Parts: sequence; structure tokens; C-alpha cells
Amino acid sequence: MDQKQTGKFIAEMRRERGLTQKELADRLRISDKTVSKWECGGGFPEVSLILPLCDELGVTANELLSGKRLTDTEYKKNAEENIVRLMEEKKDIKRKLLLESIVVLLTLLIGVVLCMLASYVDMSSGWRITLIVGALVVIAIGVTIAIILERKALAYQCSVCKERFEPTLVAYIFGVHTLRKRYLKCPKCGVRNWCKHCVKEDLEQYEKDEPIEKTQE
Repeated sequence: MDQKQTGKFIAEMRRERGLTQKELADRLRISDKTVSKWECGGGFPEVSLILPLCDELGVTANELLSGKRLTDTEYKKNAEENIVRLMEEKKDIKRKLLLESIVVLLTLLIGVVLCMLASYVDMSSGWRITLIVGALVVIAIGVTIAIILERKALAYQCSVCKERFEPTLVAYIFGVHTLRKRYLKCPKCGVRNWCKHCVKEDLEQYEKDEPIEKTQE
């Protein structure tokens, strides 16, 4: 999927419908900055927003994913290609999350081993301090890598306005969190609340909602 081509298509269809970016954003319950980002080719609509966006623009999901109007002969071919791309994207997200788990476990293991060596093995104070510092550095590197990978794979949903967004790195690091939620400020409604994390691309939702036949306009 070409983000720039899709962005131009969204802008074109929005203008045909006589909608401003703000009006389209309000209907989808997202920020106008998100719509602007799509149209500039800087991002792609999440799967959960594809069908609502298509309804507002009067296009099919496959036309949106393809970034152009499709003839009947093109439709089936593009549908298959788009589903394959979404499957590949979801596999990539799963790989990132798996890699994150492995990195966290390895760094914690290495950090614990180094700390144990520093605590129980007879050595000079210099070596003891070196091992402790090394353990802290390894753990810090592991946590940093995990944060980067998780931010690429996950988004957060505001419990108030249902806006999905990617928090800034600073907000992500210092936000109090549980296993599935993080206390963040929503960029749309401005309310700080417990936002639930969600995978950026949810293929199951696409497969459940996406009709095989082209809708009649």
C-alpha cells in the first residue's frame, strides 16, 4: 500500500463530499491532525477506522487501500493483494512484540547475573563497581530497545473520546502503567485517563467487517 497515493485519494474523495478535514475528523471521532497526516502520506488509517472512513468518503475498503477507484475487473485482484499486505503487516507487528519480550528477558537475566557476581564473588571494589554499573547499563539498553519496539507496534485508545493515538516518547516513558493500560493525556480531548493499549493493525477486525463483494454506491 502506497501511503502517499492513498493520502491523495482520501483528500480527493473528501473534497468531492464537500467535507473539511475537521468535519471528516469529527465524524470519525479523531483529530483533524490525524486526517492531515493521512492526506500528506505520513500515516495510514488503522484497520478499525477503514470501514467508517470508507462510509464517509463513499468508497470501498479496497479502493481506499489501493488509493484509486477500481473497475470490476481490478477489484478482486486488488482485494487479494490488500489482504496479503495486511497479513504481512500483522506478522511484522507480532515479530516486533516477540523480539521485545526476548530482549527484556535477556537483559534482565544478564543484569541479574552481573549483580549476583558483584554480590557473592570475592573481588576488588573496583571490579565490583564495574559489574554493577555494567548491569545497570545492560538493563537500561534493554528497556530502551523494548520501548522503541513496543511504540512501533502498539497504539493507545482514550477511554473518554475513543481516539487512538501514539504517545510521545517522554509521555510513554513517564506514564504510569499496568499490563494493559497507561495513564496518558489524550491529544484530542485533552483528558488524562487510563488508556488501553491496542495493536495498531488489527487484521481480525478487517477480515470480520470487510465484505467480499463490491458495495453499490
